[in-house]
Amino acid sequence: MTVAALTVFSPSGVVARPAALRLAVRRLAALGFVSTLDEAALARHQRFAGDDAVRLAALHRVARAAPSVAMAARGGYGLSRLLDAIDWPLLARAATLGTRWVGHSDFTALQLGLLAHAGAPSWAGPMALDDFGRSDADGGVDDVTAACFAEAMSGELEAVGWRTEAGFDGLQCRGLLWGGNLSMLCALVGTPHLPRPARVKGGLLFLEDVNEHPYRVERLLLQLAQAGLLQTQKALLLGDFGRVRPTPLDRGYRLAAVVQHLRGLPGMPPILSGLPFGHIATKVSLPVGRRAQLLVDGRDVLLGW
Repeated sequence: MTVAALTVFSPSGVVARPAALRLAVRRLAALGFVSTLDEAALARHQRFAGDDAVRLAALHRVARAAPSVAMAARGGYGLSRLLDAIDWPLLARAATLGTRWVGHSDFTALQLGLLAHAGAPSWAGPMALDDFGRSDADGGVDDVTAACFAEAMSGELEAVGWRTEAGFDGLQCRGLLWGGNLSMLCALVGTPHLPRPARVKGGLLFLEDVNEHPYRVERLLLQLAQAGLLQTQKALLLGDFGRVRPTPLDRGYRLAAVVQHLRGLPGMPPILSGLPFGHIATKVSLPVGRRAQLLVDGRDVLLGW
């Protein structure tokens, strides 16, 4: 891999474990990146990595430097506060110069805003703290996540694959790959920071979330359906929706029941589950805002770009 500059910055939640973030920077360096920590990455203000002005300045500072990779330290919450003040042309300029904006979860707000305001691509992928700062006792760095990320950043990654349910054999479609965290996407509906329907029409929409009970996942997906966003897609790709506990009132109601209900709604596109992406240790990296092709052979799914 060609040596590339990588900056870790904190646009959202506070970093409660500074040592773990420093470990992440060292591990990223071991992957071959010239990795550095932004000067405000460890700032603290309430639950945020610095107040709004500090985090906005960090985002713009990274954009002006235009490193090869700009990776979020972690998600949590905070980017929603910044969306109206972000200098989107500055971030788009960095992307034009080769900066790959990388993250997931709360970072979805920035990625979709970048696509909405400038049509600029980014990467849904790992974040420094949870994916590269995990202690060895807690599993360390996932080999698949690290390898997929390194290949994506070097330009070598052209496709990812996974297994889904039976019933989609022979499905082939092309479209704009977009999406991310379901809660964040829904929070952008009705704002100028969500891509216009015409931009994402006929797209391949991928979604994930965490700590959301199946009924809340269903409610969020129904919001997108009732807003007319799902029916215009060529496929809906579901990642991980974990870290939830069933309750006695569920009586067998699980995420599978949510998907079954959605598939029965008029005009819904094919819904494929199993995408290895989300708040999980093993995750792929996905280009947000690029044209992609989806192929299904039996239960094997290939997503290429």
